[in-house]
Amino acid sequence: MKVLGISFGRLNQRSDVMVKEALIAAKKAGADVEFINTVRLNIGHCRACDYCSRCKDNGDTEIHCCFKDDYHILEEAVLDADGIIIGAPVYAVGIVGQFKNFVDRFGPSHDRAALIEENKKREKEGKPLLDERYFKDRYTGYISVGGAGTHNWVALGLPMLHLNDFSQCMKCVGHIDAYDQGRTGHPVLNRELMETCAQLGSAVAEAIGKPYEEVDTWVGADGVCPVCHNPLLSINGTTDVECPICGIWGKLSVEGDKVKVTFSEEEKARARNTKIGIYEHYHEIQNMIPVCVPKLQDNKDFIDAEMEKYKNFDEYIKTV
Repeated sequence: MKVLGISFGRLNQRSDVMVKEALIAAKKAGADVEFINTVRLNIGHCRACDYCSRCKDNGDTEIHCCFKDDYHILEEAVLDADGIIIGAPVYAVGIVGQFKNFVDRFGPSHDRAALIEENKKREKEGKPLLDERYFKDRYTGYISVGGAGTHNWVALGLPMLHLNDFSQCMKCVGHIDAYDQGRTGHPVLNRELMETCAQLGSAVAEAIGKPYEEVDTWVGADGVCPVCHNPLLSINGTTDVECPICGIWGKLSVEGDKVKVTFSEEEKARARNTKIGIYEHYHEIQNMIPVCVPKLQDNKDFIDAEMEKYKNFDEYIKTV
């Protein structure tokens, strides 16, 4: 079993130190480990060129991005791993943009529901199947690193890190909100923090190979959501509330000065990182096609005429 540690922070600084502490514990738990620091990697943003979709449509067994940057280094490392621990800094309330660049390019192109359906089609047609690594269950752990002592300045750190789980149906077994680093000075000065990093590494390693439903380990704060353990809720003015990360609904109640949210087993089973959850989204996308395509065809001339001012915006705006 292999645990991959990824740091999106500066070389040999806080993210590196905490991820490596987790990897040391994973190694002691019996895992092979690999560490990658991304700060000098060139991982550009997705340009929505659809090349990755064409790889699938063309019958390729592997799905790749056409851009020749360092994204492929991280892509291959993630696909080879059984467990993943990510540490990343918060610069402006949420996680550093390089992480989001990777998630945007890796997640949709490796969406498990879409790839399962593609393999079903290939099996019927007797064509080569997709890379089996795309269907591997993986366990994850996350470390959000922030300097601010005021938590709301790092509040979207951990929620953003959980974006990594969804498309590939990974299961998180713990996360650490390592903020207030400005006053801590250095993570090794906080032994409780470092011990929690080690617990996270052990938890990821020890979960590998077990069915998701048999692992209920959690390292870190419990939060509100029983799936991602983050404290965020979307409120619509009723007692029905939603975890914006997992997309599951719960019922809010107030007992004295305590707020309680109850999530049903049915809702927990349809969280975004589950097969039920990704299939909900897959069918949502598929059901758009019969609505959108006829609408575009029926209104082609009108759309073409309207688009002229947008395509020639620089000239058009002078006439306004």
